[in-house]
This record gives sequence, C-alpha cells and structure tokens, in this order.
Amino acid sequence: MRALLTVAGVGLLATACATGPGAGPAPGAPRPSAEAPGQPGDSCSPAVQIDGFSDVLDKTTFDDTYVGNLSGLAVNPGGSIAALSDRSSLFTLDARTHRPISVVALADESGKPLDSEGLVVDRDGTLLITSEVEPSVRRYTRDGKLLGSLPVPDSLRVAPAGRATRNLTFEGIALQPDGRTLIASMEAALAGDQGNLVRFPTWARVADTDEFQLGAEYGYPVDPALGVSELTATGDGRLLVLERGYVPSAGNTIRLYLADLTQATDVRGVRDLTDQPPVRLIHKSLLADLVNCPSLGATAREQQANPLLDNIEGMTITSRDADGGLRLLLVSDDNQNGSQTTRLYSLTAHLPMP
Repeated sequence: MRALLTVAGVGLLATACATGPGAGPAPGAPRPSAEAPGQPGDSCSPAVQIDGFSDVLDKTTFDDTYVGNLSGLAVNPGGSIAALSDRSSLFTLDARTHRPISVVALADESGKPLDSEGLVVDRDGTLLITSEVEPSVRRYTRDGKLLGSLPVPDSLRVAPAGRATRNLTFEGIALQPDGRTLIASMEAALAGDQGNLVRFPTWARVADTDEFQLGAEYGYPVDPALGVSELTATGDGRLLVLERGYVPSAGNTIRLYLADLTQATDVRGVRDLTDQPPVRLIHKSLLADLVNCPSLGATAREQQANPLLDNIEGMTITSRDADGGLRLLLVSDDNQNGSQTTRLYSLTAHLPMP
C-alpha cells in the first residue's frame, strides 16, 4: 500500500514545519494537550483542534490477538468503540480508557479471513464491513456471524472482473444518520478514469428492512499522490473525508476534508470519468492538514514531518459539543510493523454552515 501511495520526492511536504520529537505519553495513558482546550496551541487549523493522543494500544495483545492493523472505527449502541483490524478481527474498546474489552474473528463466506477496511454500525447494531480485495460490503452480527452481503457495481470490481485495482477499492464507508443511504469510497481511480478522481458508490435502504440496493455514484477529486482512507457522516448530509499519503523521507500526509454531495452528478453512466462538464464532482473543502497540529510531545519511530503523525486510517464521531463541535476519534494502522505506531487521536472539529 505504501509503495502505491508514495510520492517520488518530498515536494508534497517541503513546506511543512518540522517538529522535533519530545517525551511521549506514559504507557497506557491518554496524553492531554499541553494547553487548555480551545487555546491557540491546540489548533491544527481554524476549524480543528487536537485534544490529545494515546498509544495505549500500541504493540499490545488481547485474548491472544494482536491489537493493531486498525483501519476502521465506529460507536456501538451503548457507547463502546468498535475497532476493526484489517487482519479480520473486530475489537470492542472501552469508551473511556480505549482498552480492549472483547474481540471476535471475522471470516468470509468460505470461512477465510478477509482484508477488512471500513466499518459502520447499522441502526439495529449489526455491522457493515468492507473488504478491498473483491471488493465487498458484508453484514455481520456483533459476535462476528456473517449475515449476507450487498451488491457491488460490476465496474468497481477488481480486474479482470471490473476496472478496479486490488487493495485500492473500498477503504472507507459511512451511513447517513437517517439510515437510508450508505456510502463507500474507492481508494484509487478505476482504469480509464482521470487519475485523481475516485468514485463514491452509494446504496439505498429498502424501506423498513436491513437490505440495500445500489444507488447513485459520485466522483471525488483526491489530492495529488494521496488516497481516500476513511469516510464519516457529519449528521447534516455531508461527509468527513480523510486523505492519506506517504513519503519515506518526510512521513505521512493526513488531510481532513469536508465533502458535500448535494450538487454532484450521478456518474453511474459515465464510462471514463473526468472533471470536465457536464460532470460535477463532489465539492470538498480543507478542514485541516494534520501536519500543522501541535505534536503534544509525541515521538515517532520513523521519519515524520510531525512526530504526532502515522498511517491514520480510521475515524468516527464520538459525540457533539453544546456549541456544535464534533468530537472525533482517529486511529493509525501500524501494519504490524515495528517502525510504525498504533495511535489514537482525539480532535474537535467545528464545521462551516451547509
């Protein structure tokens, strides 16, 4: 994955302000910000502040299962955190300490492990989980029983069945709060599409059931050399989108965007997607480039322009403040690699009005 998202050179981050590493948090303890929340020292951007980070999960095991490779987060009924590993494991984390309290194994229809990437908790508590291999969206019970799968557009299947590239398909997934519309994000462009445009397929719920049928499809303009790693519904019809890339000499690029689909064109019938009229792409606006967040004393095991950063793949909204701020929880995927870190990030984002 890193090879596919690596930039040939460091120009992408040449203007980033390098921050020297400092003392990390005490093992297992959430790291608070050095200043009171809302002060300028916490700001990643005018819209986003970082409230803290925690390495409590890093290089740990639970119930004989490695706690890492985390690619998706969601909030369960009752408030605990569902944390999805791309090695076919689903953890439940305590909402306060973020320590694991249970884990279940996942499998496909043949009983084999899957490359599980995106996670949604449906209104009945069942789980919708993407795999980027076929790709697929499968439904599971909370104890890991496979219930079925959703239809996938033929064009989005991995070649030769379709025009997608293996391991660059359904990386993120989000369910609109009304429960009626499910949205997934392709990580990279289809063969024949403009290289910086990825497709966001949707599914519409069949009324009063847990079934979904294929819906509209939209084009999203990803930044050069980056890919979409996660989606989260904001609650007002818009989406938060994480874009991610990696440069060996400068580390990770992680950007948080606000995306609005209301004026976007349904591109299901567009064979070769471009950004030319009459196609209208999803509108996006930058909320924060996380390289600009204060490092909070974080350390990194590999070169990073900001030692706070790592390979962030998971994101969920845990709560909403009285003033409208969204409390976000993000997690990095360490790829079970000694040079990377499984790190949780707490952020607050204030969104512009729709």
